[in-house]
Amino acid sequence: MQPADAGCKDYKTEANMILIVKHIGIEGPGSLGEFFNNTSWQVSIVEIGAGEKLPDSLQGLQALIVLGGPMNVYEEAQYPFLKEEDTFLREAIKRKIPVLGICLGAQLLAKACGAAVTQNPEKEIGWYRLRLTDKGRQDPFFEGLPERFSVFQWHEDTFEVPAGAALLAEGDTCHNQAFRFGENAYGLQFHIEVTPEMIASWFCSYQGAAATHDIMDIMAHSHRAQRDLSKLADRIYLNFSRMIGAPEKAIAGR
Repeated sequence: MQPADAGCKDYKTEANMILIVKHIGIEGPGSLGEFFNNTSWQVSIVEIGAGEKLPDSLQGLQALIVLGGPMNVYEEAQYPFLKEEDTFLREAIKRKIPVLGICLGAQLLAKACGAAVTQNPEKEIGWYRLRLTDKGRQDPFFEGLPERFSVFQWHEDTFEVPAGAALLAEGDTCHNQAFRFGENAYGLQFHIEVTPEMIASWFCSYQGAAATHDIMDIMAHSHRAQRDLSKLADRIYLNFSRMIGAPEKAIAGR
């Protein structure tokens, strides 16, 4: 077990635990980890892509956060841990544990909720404008956010909105950008956790995927947009933490 910035072993969940599932070393929790490490919750990461195992039990789990990664949800033969995640997510949803899925995590959540995940007509890499839907403007997850905002994207797949779920945000290049299933399971196709340093490392590691994009322009935009993204992300983290049932001291001063 480990804090949100180091490696961990197999373990069981403990009381007051927020669990982050990480698929690859360079796609860590970023600003999200920083936010929750400054609360009174115990925050731990399972590096599932590196062979670490999910907990045997969800007992004591306060929230589940699933990060992004370069694999696709339908590549279970190549990445067997995706099946384990699917089972784990289904159980978390069944128990109404708050869930936040980011990029691949959102696609895994959509799949666990019974929706299809397919290739988007156009790959999104860089900064894109999104807009909240009517339901998104009314949802506490996006409370305090403007109706339109810019986010960083890096994906080639998209999810269908699960049956019974609410579409909360949409875009032009990829329509389905955020959804809520049930009361507290949220999927975001976009990245709110990134920093310019993280984005630069992705360009170094995923050069083939970004070959047709203007890296210098995207990086310049990333530095300009960082302050606005940080404010947007912190508000989302705060809203989500309140849904977890945050003890007063957990979010004091936020």
